[in-house]
Amino acid sequence: FLRTSHLDLPEDFQEMGLLRREVDFYQIQPLIEALQEKEVELSKAEKNAMLNITLDQKTQTVHFTVREAPQIYSLSSSNMEVFSAHIFSTSCLFLKLLGSKLYYCFNGNLSSISSYLQDPNHLTLDWVASVEGLPEEEYTRQNLKRLWVVPDNKQINSFQVFVEEVLKIAMSDGFCIDSSHPHTSDFMNNKIIRLIRYK
Repeated sequence: FLRTSHLDLPEDFQEMGLLRREVDFYQIQPLIEALQEKEVELSKAEKNAMLNITLDQKTQTVHFTVREAPQIYSLSSSNMEVFSAHIFSTSCLFLKLLGSKLYYCFNGNLSSISSYLQDPNHLTLDWVASVEGLPEEEYTRQNLKRLWVVPDNKQINSFQVFVEEVLKIAMSDGFCIDSSHPHTSDFMNNKIIRLIRYK
């Protein structure tokens, strides 16, 4: 690729996850874009697929200290929205595509959720919304991850934004909303999303 700017992979290439990790590590932007295009191409070559997302949200109180002046600290607390998304897809390539678009923000760094993909068909995401006044180091200290969409550099602070972004990615990959499931009220309340792809 560095010589020709073409990503030439064998037909039976099985190490896409390893290649994705290498690409993420070296951050060669043209190679990242070429790999994303290749993953979209491979994903579209797959046959019928199903995507099911179950969402959960709760409110949690977070306590933190604020340094107001040298030697002066105060204890503060705030409510924080905590989100969880359980994603299942019969298309492993779609989950890899999703992993190339969604990133955790932790310890001041962005890291692809692809590295959290333990099972090729399942992915669980847990993240929090930003809290006004919460110092950056507190997110790290309390092990709180935020979720971003890349390359748009858009933070996901609500389920509505999450659903919109996932629908954009899924529909660009040939998925459409399953009209028979879920129930309309569940879909509108962002509890369950089921998409299907026919080829």
